[in-house]
Amino acid sequence: MQVVTGAIGSLLPKLGKLLMEEYNLQKKAKKGVESLMREMKTIHAALCKVADVASDQLDEQVKLWADEVRELSYDMEDVVDKFLVRVDGSNKPADDGNKLTNLVEKMANLFNNGKARRQISSAIKNIQKDVQDVAARRGRYTVDDIVPKPTARTAIDPRLRALYTEVTELVGIYGKRDQELVKLLSLGDEDLCKKRLKIVSVVGFGGLGKTTLVRTVYDKIKGGFHSWAFVPVGRNPDVKKIFKDILIGLNKQIYTNINLMALDERQLIEEIRELLQDKRYLVVIDDIWDSKLWGDIKLAFSNMNNFGSRLITTTRILSVSKACCPSTHDSIYEMKPLSDDDSARLFYKRIFSSENGCPNELKKVSKDILRKCGGVPLAILTIASLLATVQQIKPKFEWHVLVNSIGRGLTEDASMEEMQRILSFSYYDLPSDMKTCLLYLSMYPEDREIDKEELIWKWICEEFVQHGKQLTSTFEIGETYFNELINRNMIQPIYTGFCEVKSCRVHDMVLDLIRSLSGEAKFITVLDSNKDMTCCRGNIRRISLQNIELDPRTTPLINSSSMSQVRSITAFFPATTIMPALSSFEVLRVLDLSGCNLGAVNCQVNLRDIVHLFHLRYLGLRRTGICELPKEIGNLQFLQVIDAQYNFDMRVLPSSMCKLRKLMVVKVLICCNWTPGVLGNLTSLQVLERISASPSIVQELGNLARLRELEIHFLHRSPELEEAFVESICKLNDIQSLNINYQDSPYLDLLGERWVPPRCLGKFEFYSDHMACSTLPMWIRRCGPSHLSNLSTFSIIIKEVRQEDVQILGRLHSLRHLWMQSTHQTERLLVIGADGFRLTIAFALHCQPATQVVFQQGALPNAEQVRFNLGVRVAKEDGNGDCFELGLLNLLSLQSAIVEIHWDGIIVKEAEKAEAAVRNALNAHPNQPSIAFSMEPYIPEDTDD
Repeated sequence: MQVVTGAIGSLLPKLGKLLMEEYNLQKKAKKGVESLMREMKTIHAALCKVADVASDQLDEQVKLWADEVRELSYDMEDVVDKFLVRVDGSNKPADDGNKLTNLVEKMANLFNNGKARRQISSAIKNIQKDVQDVAARRGRYTVDDIVPKPTARTAIDPRLRALYTEVTELVGIYGKRDQELVKLLSLGDEDLCKKRLKIVSVVGFGGLGKTTLVRTVYDKIKGGFHSWAFVPVGRNPDVKKIFKDILIGLNKQIYTNINLMALDERQLIEEIRELLQDKRYLVVIDDIWDSKLWGDIKLAFSNMNNFGSRLITTTRILSVSKACCPSTHDSIYEMKPLSDDDSARLFYKRIFSSENGCPNELKKVSKDILRKCGGVPLAILTIASLLATVQQIKPKFEWHVLVNSIGRGLTEDASMEEMQRILSFSYYDLPSDMKTCLLYLSMYPEDREIDKEELIWKWICEEFVQHGKQLTSTFEIGETYFNELINRNMIQPIYTGFCEVKSCRVHDMVLDLIRSLSGEAKFITVLDSNKDMTCCRGNIRRISLQNIELDPRTTPLINSSSMSQVRSITAFFPATTIMPALSSFEVLRVLDLSGCNLGAVNCQVNLRDIVHLFHLRYLGLRRTGICELPKEIGNLQFLQVIDAQYNFDMRVLPSSMCKLRKLMVVKVLICCNWTPGVLGNLTSLQVLERISASPSIVQELGNLARLRELEIHFLHRSPELEEAFVESICKLNDIQSLNINYQDSPYLDLLGERWVPPRCLGKFEFYSDHMACSTLPMWIRRCGPSHLSNLSTFSIIIKEVRQEDVQILGRLHSLRHLWMQSTHQTERLLVIGADGFRLTIAFALHCQPATQVVFQQGALPNAEQVRFNLGVRVAKEDGNGDCFELGLLNLLSLQSAIVEIHWDGIIVKEAEKAEAAVRNALNAHPNQPSIAFSMEPYIPEDTDD
């Protein structure tokens, strides 16, 4: 149902657009559009009621009605789009050529627009009749009164099984995990009766074993408390029931026999507070989905309790976990997947009743299965249950069948359905727009790393993301969706080496679920070379071509009429062998061929045909081996994104691009030359990556008032070019990310003294192979923390890092990622104190040729990754050469350390001694961070002293 609501959601604004004066519809047509809008709003409201109901709980008649609405919405939107393309697309900017030619073109446009208006008036009449028929059926089927249909037998919530699973079945619970949780609860402290209430929230993906872990720890420690209760909440909670369960759990003897039904919420809260006012208690609130709900529950627990009481919550949602732990006294425990060894032990114990019972012939396929389980205990146990019956273990060939089916929705075993049902709890809790965005991920093959920006721009071009009421950009709304899917553990983030989320991956079990839902809603059709291509029948809206192996017997998809309604097609190499002709697509919005070799002999794609795809919004041509874009690409008046990066033979961009007034993203390589006058016309641009600075380019940049992200490369130093660049960059008041690369230049003062960055600047990066800034840029010294309140990423190369520079940067309140390198360091000691870098999670200070970096107590409280270098000679000369005490144990959040040892002027043994000292300090760190060392200069293995 969520796909239907999304389809209508994108249609309604377009119907409203038709009523604007500039389209000059006939009176009857306007009335028809107004009537359609009213009816579709009513239908949309009805559908919203059923959007949150699982498909298996809906009546079949309702499903059929929803299918009709979906197809009708798509057809209506196609009609409107075709009209808008004909009218808006014909309003091209006037040429400077012959006046008679311009007049003839203007008259032709008027004739064509009049014809288009007559056609849409006729189409609206036909659509009105179809909508009335659908509305009548809605009345007959009483859709507005839809409620989940009753099942013949009420199933037990599968999460409850975790409460009763024998602890000995679960690897990874005893040992490290429960010790970590106990440590967060601070149960080893003395004199606990004087301790105030502490809350610990356990957060993680559904199926990771949060409930089981908490239940294990709860059972282990509850004997040390006066009262205790374990209360499950779930997705659709009743607050009164939660309070009653707490009371019954705390004192069954009293409250089982009391009529709690007569008490309202306020009375129940007072009863709990009175019961617990002088007791040391342990209460677990399991599976919270809503921050507001937690606010209500928390009212029952007084902060004045100083007996060492503990509250433990579990949730799948990070924001809820943070809401549970508002105080620095509280703690969040983020559940991680099981390690490979623990996963294998759990898997083997479930099947063979022994951790070492797996026969050799099944070990390889077992590893393949476990890889797809991703360390999720529930997934491991579910699949293990498929392979082990009561009487015997299934034969080897069935293991291979299973490993090939996981993530493709081919198995219909009840236990796999149960896993999907658990995952679906998170899915049905999403807002409707976010559900559509999640379903779109079924466009990608399993285990695919999905680029964050690419995905968000596709959502925008598919019109899943609409403009907000506030001044938030569409991309920022899409980024909010992306982050929320991570927050709800529906997608897995992939980080750069700088602790920034660059992409995501979909867990196979989630992919299995969304493919099933997507297929049921006819949202995306996934095809590969091993399927019967004649299955392309009916109304196909989106196609993902995912053929895994290059098969010479594969024939292209039949160019049937169904292709004419396709809105989106994404091909993964070598799927272009079955690619339909581009001419068969009439309303295509998204075309992504990234990674496909368009120069291959058997490639079916003729790139010249894209100039006829007048509805196209997104064009993905990254790494396709092309050497040029079609000269007539300016025909695509609605194009919003061109991603043609990593095509190293593409040297020039067509001059017709100047017509693309809706273009928001251009990503190319610096080898691409721009025709003067083109860039300045692209006034809707928000993202411009990898352009080469030239006099015309830097001057025209000043016209791009909406630009948010810019990556520019200066191949040669030119004071005049830099002056023009500064003048343009001063006009860009929306710039949020600025990346400047210099290929060849001496020291420079970056952006001079005139640039005042906008307050929205969030990322500034300067890179070069052969040069550096003379000092920390003047603008960052002058503006101060309040003006740079959004700056979260700062990367720069300067001649020398001074202690003053460290202090200036440390005062930037939002700085999360710092990478700073010096080329001629002279200051021997840099101290990182406790008064700065409070939010920094990735800290890199790379000073050449050498210096000492010392971390004082309280330094970098949130830094997970630290990179620095150690000048051994400097440390020895300054009296720190015996133990090399750098204060690494003061970095409380440290997870990863990269250390470069500079050993100029000393013997190898001293360098190795320094490395050993730093390594020992890191090994003694309670977080057991990962460690990487390098020597500068490199020491070959056979080197003697």
